[in-house]
Amino acid sequence: MAQARDPSSTIIYPKWFGGSASCMAVLVSHPLDLIKVRMQMDSRVAKAGTITTCIRIFRGEGIIALYEGLSAGFMRQSLIPSIVTYGSVRIGLYETLKEQTQANNIQNSPPVRGLLAGISGFIGAIFGNASDIGNVRMQNDGALPAHLRRNYGHVFDAWAQIKRQEGWKAFGQGLWPNAFRCGLMTSCQLASYDSFRDLLAVSTGISHDHPGLHVLASFMAALVATTLCSPIDVIKTQLMGSSGKYGILQVIKDLTATEGIRWIFRGWTPSFVRLGPQTMVTLVLLEQHKRVFRGFKDANV
Repeated sequence: MAQARDPSSTIIYPKWFGGSASCMAVLVSHPLDLIKVRMQMDSRVAKAGTITTCIRIFRGEGIIALYEGLSAGFMRQSLIPSIVTYGSVRIGLYETLKEQTQANNIQNSPPVRGLLAGISGFIGAIFGNASDIGNVRMQNDGALPAHLRRNYGHVFDAWAQIKRQEGWKAFGQGLWPNAFRCGLMTSCQLASYDSFRDLLAVSTGISHDHPGLHVLASFMAALVATTLCSPIDVIKTQLMGSSGKYGILQVIKDLTATEGIRWIFRGWTPSFVRLGPQTMVTLVLLEQHKRVFRGFKDANV
């Protein structure tokens, strides 16, 4: 069976599409991300389970608490096209690198895509690390004892308090595990999505442009990404959520001493529950951005 033609293969799309789609996805995924952070920061919360944690937050802090840190979530994904942070950089750079490999007659095989996506995610994490720290701090603030809470108003307030109380070095907390995690995450999400989409298109004969294909391929990519990135995600959250000066090895040692190897999958369920919809919404909306753009281009030919 002949492979369905990918309608996006010959068109260069605006690079801010990635940030736009990611910001829309944040509205869906942010409450689940907050639950994941709470569970990764406290083993007692993790043992309570995802649903119990959600109910506890709802009863103790109100439904609005599930959106604590939303401004940092938007900033991390780049709400404004001219601001370059994690969401816009990783997707925009990945698309650019794919275009360059095609222009140089390099086949975009799964290993090549994985490498390009990994590089894109690693670089994107460097741009988005400050927003990620603000996001984690704001999401976990409500779980702290009242006398320890910072009561952040928005991401800029969080940054100002962190700078005033901990100095500029605080914005580098968890940078390297975050960068490696984002590199692996982006490789698992974007590269595996492209590969799953192509594989499904070939095996089923469905067009690359079919929304059902996008949903299924993005779900499979989310499953792969959540499982492979879980250990790094736990370490990153521990480092970013603490104002203490802890290293990666110390965090691993402490977690292993208290929980054994089980800490690797702490918060896996809320991570997948968050990452599944977030991945699917981001990639499906990205495809729809491209579809609308193609229609606009065709109408003006």
